[in-house]
Amino acid sequence: MSKRSHKQTSLAQESVEAQFIAPIEGDDHDVESISATLETERRKHPYLEAMVATTSDAMVALDEHFHILDFNPALSTSLSWSPEKTIGQSCSRFLRCRNLNGTELCGTSSCPLVRVLEQKRPLPNEELIIGDTCEVSASVTPVDMGNGELHVVFTTRDVSALKVANRVRANFVSMVSHELRTPLNSVHGFIDLLLQGHMGDLNLEQQKYLGYAQEGVQQLISIVEDILFMTRSDVGQFEIKQQEVNFRVLARQVVSSLEPQARKAGVVINKDIPSPTPMLYVDPQRMKQVLNNLVTNAIKFTPPEGTVTIGACPYNEQLVMISVTDTGYGIPPEDRQHVFERFYQSNHNQQSKMGGYGLGLSIAKLIVEQHGGTIDFDTSMNKGTTFYFTAPLYTGQSE
Repeated sequence: MSKRSHKQTSLAQESVEAQFIAPIEGDDHDVESISATLETERRKHPYLEAMVATTSDAMVALDEHFHILDFNPALSTSLSWSPEKTIGQSCSRFLRCRNLNGTELCGTSSCPLVRVLEQKRPLPNEELIIGDTCEVSASVTPVDMGNGELHVVFTTRDVSALKVANRVRANFVSMVSHELRTPLNSVHGFIDLLLQGHMGDLNLEQQKYLGYAQEGVQQLISIVEDILFMTRSDVGQFEIKQQEVNFRVLARQVVSSLEPQARKAGVVINKDIPSPTPMLYVDPQRMKQVLNNLVTNAIKFTPPEGTVTIGACPYNEQLVMISVTDTGYGIPPEDRQHVFERFYQSNHNQQSKMGGYGLGLSIAKLIVEQHGGTIDFDTSMNKGTTFYFTAPLYTGQSE
């Protein structure tokens, strides 16, 4: 077998070795016994080597310092890599991972490799741009080498053709949504005029039913706006305009707008913001949207006499950690991996009571990641949930 052919099999070998080195380590097996076990497993799984060598998915193995260890022929073809120039080099020089808006991820907490090594669990279906313009769906899998060292296998699938089809679909959805928004805004405006008495005095029952109609129309407008937001982001039309923002002021605006909803639900909104107030470098409207979505969810899933708390604390020199904590029902275990999926609806009985259309958290995640941050949550059944995310601090960046 040639040197290069041998290298092309190492991705498969790492996968097999990871299953056996860790359990064997510490036992009284000698080296020959371990080697025999590994060789037996390789014979049992000859298709692994063939799969890595012939798959159309591009695969690259990296060590915990993000140095390239090996890659398969598909990646060599798609990115024009040669072993002589890439093996041993930092992946940031060659992969150059960016999100769909072109924001560099290398060296940030949003880097998929960083997240996998920190969390020690696989990351599936991450949409990225690698190389110059190659749009891919990436999966990152940690591989335990059995000596306390972690490697990762980075697998990508070219989705450029799929993206074209999705853009056609997104343009259609955007057009339909835009056509819906115009008449809905008209209906909302006319109901508002009626409620203000421009068409004559209304009795209490008329005001009550017009109020219900206005709430329904406003909900439809919100759904249309969210769908437009997601479709625009899918086709790369989502922009953020970062500037210096006082987090205390932003939180106060969100609390003020949601106070009526909280009062109706019997929930108290608190703020736990340190002094001096964190100054963020964010798009104020988008960050307000994130906070609004998280607090709205918290109110919906918190029983009467519960509390929702907006908090902030230092994360590092560049980021602040922002949190929204409730004393609600918690998220069932079967739903936790789907929380950020678009349009996902839980079968939990509380979800059916609260309604919703499953875009709020997806939008929050998208906006946070566009700012170079990450979002996650902790939850405990019948005790509450905390959603937390990182946002960049203002450190004198040019606006």
